[in-house]
Amino acid sequence: MKNSVFLLIIVFLLLSCKPQTHDHTLRISTTNWIGYTPLFYAKEKGSLDLLDIKLTNVVSLSENMQLYKAGNSDAFSGTQYELAILSEHTPNIVPIMLFNRSNGGDMIMSNFSIADLQSTTKSIDAYLEMDSINFVLLDDFIKKFKIDESRINYIDRVQNEISTLQNINPSNPVLIVTYIPYNIKLMKSGFQEILSTKDRLDLFVVDALFTHQDELIQHKEQFIALKKLIDEAIFTIESNPKDYYQTVKPYFEGMSYEDFIKELEDIQWLNKGVNEALKIRMKESNFKIEALL
Repeated sequence: MKNSVFLLIIVFLLLSCKPQTHDHTLRISTTNWIGYTPLFYAKEKGSLDLLDIKLTNVVSLSENMQLYKAGNSDAFSGTQYELAILSEHTPNIVPIMLFNRSNGGDMIMSNFSIADLQSTTKSIDAYLEMDSINFVLLDDFIKKFKIDESRINYIDRVQNEISTLQNINPSNPVLIVTYIPYNIKLMKSGFQEILSTKDRLDLFVVDALFTHQDELIQHKEQFIALKKLIDEAIFTIESNPKDYYQTVKPYFEGMSYEDFIKELEDIQWLNKGVNEALKIRMKESNFKIEALL
C-alpha cells in the first residue's frame, strides 16, 4: 500500500513538472477571403479541434484587427497593411505563415470606365473598408489615374454590405474597392472590374497569419501542426478541387464551383516559400520573414 502511494506521488510530480505545449485554446480570427480557405477546410474537417484551435470568422478586415487588438484572438489573418497598423501599437507582431499573394484577387469596380471617372464633374461615391488595404488600393488608383480627390465621397462599409449594392442609377458614378468572393454579386448587379492587383494596379498584397512573438513561443507546436494542415489543404485544392469546394462552400454563399475555380486563378499560393524577387518586395514593405514556419 505504501509503495503504491509512493508511486502515485512520483507520477504526480513528474506530470506536474512536464512543460505544457500551450496554456489555452489558440484563437485565430479570419475573414472570408478565398486565400484563407485552407483554414476553413481544416475547421470543417475537424482538424482544428484536434489541435485545440478555435477559428472565428468575421465580416471585415477592420473587425479582424480590432478583435486581435482587444485581446480576443491570439493570431489573425491579414495583409502587410494590417500588420503595419497594429505594429504601431503592439510591437513584436510577426508573420508566421504565408497564405498567398493577391494576383487579381483585390480589385476596384465601378459603373463608369476609368476615362469617364477622369472626365466626370460629378461627385463619386466610393465604397470601401476604410481601415484596411482597401484604402491603399483606392489611394493608389486615384493618384495613378489623376482622379480629382475632392470629388471622392468616401463611404466606409464592410464587404458583406458593399456586396449588396445595386447599380440603380447608372448616371451617378460609383467606385467599389472589394475582393474575392464579394465581386461576384457586384458583377451580377451591374458593376464591372476596372483594374486589379493583376491589371494596371502595381500594388503588392501578401496574405499571412500574424501573431505576437510570445504567442508563437507558447504555441509553437500548434502553429507548426497548423502549417502542415494548411499545406495539406492547398494540396487538396490542386488534386481534388471538387471535394475542397464542397467542404468550404458554406462560407461562400452564391459562389458556384465554376466561379470558385476561376477566382482561384487570381491568387498565388505562397505556402511553399517565396522567390528572391518577392523577398525583396517584402523587405521593402517591412514585411519580416524571419519567423515564418
